[in-house]
Amino acid sequence: MRFSTTLLSAVAFAGSGTHALFLPHGSNFTFPTDIVDSGALSARGVQGPGQGTFDGFFWTNFVTSGFNLVFTNIAGGQYEAQWSGSGDFVVGQGFNPGSKSRVINFSASWGPNPASAAILSVYGWSTNPLVEYYINEDANAFNLGTANSGTTHKGTVVSDGSTYDIYEHTQVNQPSIIGTATFNQYLSVRQNKRTSGSVTVQNHVNAWAALGMNLGTMNYQVMAVEGLSSSGQATVTIH
Repeated sequence: MRFSTTLLSAVAFAGSGTHALFLPHGSNFTFPTDIVDSGALSARGVQGPGQGTFDGFFWTNFVTSGFNLVFTNIAGGQYEAQWSGSGDFVVGQGFNPGSKSRVINFSASWGPNPASAAILSVYGWSTNPLVEYYINEDANAFNLGTANSGTTHKGTVVSDGSTYDIYEHTQVNQPSIIGTATFNQYLSVRQNKRTSGSVTVQNHVNAWAALGMNLGTMNYQVMAVEGLSSSGQATVTIH
């Protein structure tokens, strides 16, 4: 949920073992695309804010100032996030472009410390129209449907073993994939929360369209973790 009005560099830190690198506010430092941890069983890449590819998967890291965030890509469709602070971040791995008909298989875990104000979702964007969308699978102390005033409950859809509540919200002059813009958010919020399973994207696309909530040309699509003024840790795998 993009609450920030400006894209800023993170107060980011990245490390392996006992080593850490601290970056000041507004730093222009960019992490190399691939940083290999030779002590690990698989290749690992610690990424700063931005987007790229790693081991065949697209990744994205959006973070506002005020967060300490380590985002680590791991070979085989896995990533880790560790964070604390105030503000907002969205990280994830997946595909670019996304697909309206994709079935996304995933597994995730929180911890070892319980995460606060964090969500796990299929997350992506379309253009023409510009839309930011979520298929929310799990949440800790955070509800997408009530996070913003002016969010409208549009209906429900049954998919992948649960009922999802469908919401629509308009973001005005907020960060987007084309810069600061006004755009709609489409939200499917699962009632029976889970941290693993399959997400049939087409079911949500069809339900949204039936409510007049149409997607355009698909941009990126990831299995994302988002945190808002919180602390926590997550490991996510796309199968």
